[in-house]
Amino acid sequence: MQRRLRHEICSLEELESLAEAAGYNVVAAIEQVRKSDSRFQIGSGKVKEISQLVREHDVKRIIFDNRLKSVQAYNLAGITGVEVIDRFQLILEIFNRRASTTEAKLQIKLAKLQYELTHAKEKVRLARLEEQPGFMGLGAYEVDIYHNTVQGQVHTIQEKLKRIKRKRGLHRRQRQKLGLTSVSLAGYTCAGKSTLFNILAQESVPTGEGLFTTLSTTSRIVELPGKRTILTDTVGFIDRLPISLIEAFRSTLEETIFSDLILLIVDSFESVKEIKRKLSTSFDTIQKIGAYGIPVVTALNKIDLLSELEVQQRIEVLRDLTPNIVSISALNNVGIDLLKQKLAKHLKNYVSAAFSIPITNETNSFLSWMFEHTNVTNIQYIKDHADVIFEATPIFADKVLGRAKKYGGVIKKYRSTNN
Repeated sequence: MQRRLRHEICSLEELESLAEAAGYNVVAAIEQVRKSDSRFQIGSGKVKEISQLVREHDVKRIIFDNRLKSVQAYNLAGITGVEVIDRFQLILEIFNRRASTTEAKLQIKLAKLQYELTHAKEKVRLARLEEQPGFMGLGAYEVDIYHNTVQGQVHTIQEKLKRIKRKRGLHRRQRQKLGLTSVSLAGYTCAGKSTLFNILAQESVPTGEGLFTTLSTTSRIVELPGKRTILTDTVGFIDRLPISLIEAFRSTLEETIFSDLILLIVDSFESVKEIKRKLSTSFDTIQKIGAYGIPVVTALNKIDLLSELEVQQRIEVLRDLTPNIVSISALNNVGIDLLKQKLAKHLKNYVSAAFSIPITNETNSFLSWMFEHTNVTNIQYIKDHADVIFEATPIFADKVLGRAKKYGGVIKKYRSTNN
């Protein structure tokens, strides 16, 4: 069910997809164009219509696209005889079904409890009136006791998440010490992020047609032309994702904030209007989490479902809306090499450095280590010395040159690669 104003778009199709992702069988989709009603969100006539459908189809739950106040959900449940939830609660259900890691489960529980805190007083008051679907089991609590109990649980979960965040930060700093840049996958849910991640990282993380297949971060080293980088896949974006959910998943999305480049995935098979809407949502979410200003490469995915003319038309339309567009099909491994080249080009500039070093058992081990951790572009062995040219991030290049000096090396040049 969606109530909207005339200038607002209909989002029933996406709501139905969300409901199916949560395991529901949708029997009817209803829309009403009018101002919000303080009692029911919708008009009383529409409430009667829905009640009739509930009886005819043995409906177990009603789902609203609109955010419902506790009293509205209570009033609707009283008349229809079934529990009524809104879009936010539905997304929480999906997240709860898909969560597989400890962190994801904690984040979802945190979002649920924070939702309860904002509705605590009203839900306790309504629970005392009489039993209604979705409003049972709270009557025994005084408001302050209930509120304090939930607040205590929130604090406990936040402390656990802080410990996980500190551990992730430690891993991030270790990667930086190894001279690795980072790329974060981002995009609207179901755009094909995890499929692309599997192709680039040669992995097999779960993929599927449902929304929010990925809820936790997965990071792998990826080989790009002349560079190695850390690629991270994380939760997808969605329109009107509540700020409390963004906050709950901030520690996970933080990988995007600290990345050197964002790889933004776009589903090209959708209509231009839908692509524009989802792009707007993606950039809005990127800004909300504090990742605005990080360079972006855009992967226009699923081009195997379009003609060449349709692909070109979408590129022309989107050229001014999103940067550095590369057409790909992650499923069919089309355009992946070009995408890798584009990613390498737009990553944080490497520096090129050269040095000469005497050949000993120690320096042979050092040179082997360099081949694993930097992009060695040229090495020449002249008598008892080796002349080496390599590329790396500035911080890591300094580390390499420092070790070279320690082994008696002589620095010959040091400059930006100007990619």
